[in-house]
Amino acid sequence: MALCKVRSYKALARSFPGLTRYTGRSYATAPPLVVPHERIEEHPRAFRLYTKSHIATLFERYAPRLDPTSYLAAAQVFPMRANNYVVEDLIDWSNVPADPIFQLVFPQPAMLSHHDLDSMVSAVSQVGLSKVSLREKAEKIRATLNPHPAGQKEENVPILHDQEMLGTQHKYRETILFFPTEGQYCHSFCTYCFRWAQFTSVGSEQQFQSKEVKHLKRYISQHPRVKDLLFTGGDPLVMSSRTLRSYISPLLNSSDTQHLNTIRLGTKSLAYWPYRFSSDPDSRSLLQLFSEIVDSGKHITIQAHFTHPRELEHPAAQKAMRLINMTGAQIRCQGPLIRGINDDPSTWARMWDLQTRLGAVPYYMFVERDTGAKDYFSVPLASAYSIFSSAVASVPGTARTARGPSMSASPGKIGIVGIEEISGERVFALKFFQARNPAWTERLFFAKFDARATWLDELKPAFGESNFFFEQEYCDISAKTGNRQGSSGQFFN
Repeated sequence: MALCKVRSYKALARSFPGLTRYTGRSYATAPPLVVPHERIEEHPRAFRLYTKSHIATLFERYAPRLDPTSYLAAAQVFPMRANNYVVEDLIDWSNVPADPIFQLVFPQPAMLSHHDLDSMVSAVSQVGLSKVSLREKAEKIRATLNPHPAGQKEENVPILHDQEMLGTQHKYRETILFFPTEGQYCHSFCTYCFRWAQFTSVGSEQQFQSKEVKHLKRYISQHPRVKDLLFTGGDPLVMSSRTLRSYISPLLNSSDTQHLNTIRLGTKSLAYWPYRFSSDPDSRSLLQLFSEIVDSGKHITIQAHFTHPRELEHPAAQKAMRLINMTGAQIRCQGPLIRGINDDPSTWARMWDLQTRLGAVPYYMFVERDTGAKDYFSVPLASAYSIFSSAVASVPGTARTARGPSMSASPGKIGIVGIEEISGERVFALKFFQARNPAWTERLFFAKFDARATWLDELKPAFGESNFFFEQEYCDISAKTGNRQGSSGQFFN
């Protein structure tokens, strides 16, 4: 594939006059941006949306050998949303259904149990069945799939002036999550998404969302230990720059929020629609907003979700990452370990190498959470630790910044940091990376080795202990949050 030097960083800066920074080098000495000839975007790319109603048409065009019926059945239960960039540029249709990006975007029949799949195939094939009846069947299945794991609805919602802060979560002392109403969808959905229930019943109680930026600012002002605010969803970068600015600007240059150090934007847009940063109608104003956040004295992190190297290899994604870096924002990368998509060390090593080369920071490898199609996607904890360790061993020190494999469980983020034999007993060595009680992060603890275990609730304490050290206190915290006394993040403020 022929390559060409299409623009220098200096030329890109002229195209985006709001960009006043480039991290590490002057524009004059920065290397040229290199993209393939045939992938240069001379004009903005129009966004085209695909949902479950397009499955049959897409299969007929790209994969006529596949019967769409079972995929359509799975998409009644799990949300399905894709776009033309993912479908045309990222999926290798010659390799479906094994292709990792296809697995990542199109709900797979095996994500359902045999019984549930047969039930849904029968339903979608039944002539005259109403949409209401079909939705009721799907809802019954969803209710069995732990739609809101880790106590999100019960234990994370804070209280402000005796009122629940709906659309806000405060699980960890220093960090708040905020779910802006306009950002509760994505450019494409991931089949493994642990917030899948957010997208199956739009407007229902399944959703976390809020427009109350005044309440958010007031809450932050009253909690001086809060240093970190994460806008999440969904994906906040599906919002227009103007809407995003309306949430962020009140938090800048204010004495009430001077203790807030970092604003994070959790997003998959770099992987699923990188034109959000380069050629969308308001991409320039989005980058300008990033620069203004930096000018205000706060740090901005693009919390980028990448699941496979192919998402990073596309020239549009690399161009977008370089443009973000020029604003002074930082990109931190995370993703889950998913069977059939990235469950080998070389895939993760490749991702971390690419991320580092593109100026991003590898941040987390997560274990697939205990929700949705967990049985389809999960990898045993022992295998996860082996994959993580082997990947870390094959990259340079600059790429060894990722933590993991980490379980985002109800008590906190728990990492598998070793598999050892101690006093004749084989054990998992575990450590909190984040915890409801920050003091828990100071201790190692141990679980009996179990080659088949995939989640915390399948582990048992080692060395004859009846409980893990944090369990009683966690039960006490859970009781308080259950009585609407606040969230765990408030208790330790």
